[in-house]
Amino acid sequence: MEIIQAEEHHIPAIQKIYAWHVLHGTATFETEPPSEAEMLNRLRKIQQAGLLWLVVIHDGEVKGYCYLGRYRERFAYRFTLEDSIYINVDFQKRGAGRALLECAISWAEQKGFRQLLAVVGDSANQGSLNVHYASGYKLIGTLESVGFKHGRWLDTVIMQRDLGEGNRTDPL
Repeated sequence: MEIIQAEEHHIPAIQKIYAWHVLHGTATFETEPPSEAEMLNRLRKIQQAGLLWLVVIHDGEVKGYCYLGRYRERFAYRFTLEDSIYINVDFQKRGAGRALLECAISWAEQKGFRQLLAVVGDSANQGSLNVHYASGYKLIGTLESVGFKHGRWLDTVIMQRDLGEGNRTDPL
């Protein structure tokens, strides 16, 4: 596996991975897959904000991705990010999610961010929960039955991880 910065030519593969999760999974509460043009807009927005979008490459193909976005846009939240990770359904349980997340955590700490949040769709999403626990996240809470998809109610699980010195010191 190789982890690199996402580029525009990765968008078709990124869109395909995400579309599968939209249509068949519960990690995202979107119900209509975004187009390649929309995914390109999302990539550009992350990059223009100076934030990180990574892809994992295996045998020359994009098998997953992870990006860090602002948790909220208000200025007081400027040291807090939220991660998103999606792995090709045929490439799950091979360590790609954890490898992507560890790279993202390292990058965020180097940039001086202090908190990283995960908003995990579906409290039954053990793969995502386990990846986050293994990377040092703690459970903050569960918003019960806030989404309805695939004929059932879904929870959202909030997880959090300190970056660097967390809240023990003021940011630079």
